[in-house]
Amino acid sequence: MKKSAFNTRRSSLKFLASMGALTLAPLQKAWAQSSTRTFRVGWQKGSNIALLRARGNLDARLKKEGINVRWIEFTAGPQMLEGLNVGSIDFACVGETPPIFAQAAGADLVYVASEPPAPKAEKILVQKDSTLKSFKELKGKRVALNRGSNVHYLLLKVLEREGLAYSDIEVKYLPPADARAAFESGSIDAWVIWDPFAQAAIEQIGARVLVAGHDEVHNYNFYLSTGAYAKARPDVLKWTIEQVDITNKWTLAHFDEAADILSPQIGLSREITRHALENYAYGVAYITDAVARNQQNIADAFSSQKLIPRPLEIKNVIWRP
Repeated sequence: MKKSAFNTRRSSLKFLASMGALTLAPLQKAWAQSSTRTFRVGWQKGSNIALLRARGNLDARLKKEGINVRWIEFTAGPQMLEGLNVGSIDFACVGETPPIFAQAAGADLVYVASEPPAPKAEKILVQKDSTLKSFKELKGKRVALNRGSNVHYLLLKVLEREGLAYSDIEVKYLPPADARAAFESGSIDAWVIWDPFAQAAIEQIGARVLVAGHDEVHNYNFYLSTGAYAKARPDVLKWTIEQVDITNKWTLAHFDEAADILSPQIGLSREITRHALENYAYGVAYITDAVARNQQNIADAFSSQKLIPRPLEIKNVIWRP
């Protein structure tokens, strides 16, 4: 198996340091100086970071400090955190579960901040004509979700509540577009999904909510960086969180305008997009002990199910400004 770019670079630097070619402190100083020109931000269409990008306030703020923002698009959270792992971005925003999988894979990540919980943005759906009335009736049936996404934990929580094992259902790992097609064709029996995809299925094809996320999970969004970047440029991260907070407060007061920005990106109507936005929470704060404990519970759940290769200590990757 090939090493990641991050691991290869780290190994090379360790070798050079051991040979006396350089020491860690000068390396960090040089790296920090070379990193002051560009701040690379991962984003997804239809997300809060998409609004931050569209409004331009982060670009304007960092330009005052001589820093250019480079926006790099990803299709989903797990792919974005792989970008963070290999060093192609410095900052990302994803749900609860992608950081768990990334940390378990050895990524150099730190939790910078979180948004308030948004449990209404997660759902387990069945077709409008489905005879299923309870989650327990899904035993032995086909359930689709995006592996490692925020809703993966929702599935674990409901299985635990109903006294079912992961093996009691036939889990299909599908990205949202493929899962929607499978859902419409009837080749899956239920879909574990987040907004705006859930809201679109409800309003466009009459999908029915079998399990509402607000009965089971918190569903935090997290802002993350790498340990190396957080040490080198804590100032940039602080400025960024300030601008995230400004954009989130703007969104809360301007759902119509936010929907106008996002609906063309995701190909949904302004009305559906606005309804999806209303299911999220807005604001941002540095990581509290309560949020860290919740994330630890999620990590423990995935570890106990052998869905990640090892137990994790979330407290070890919390950034303290």
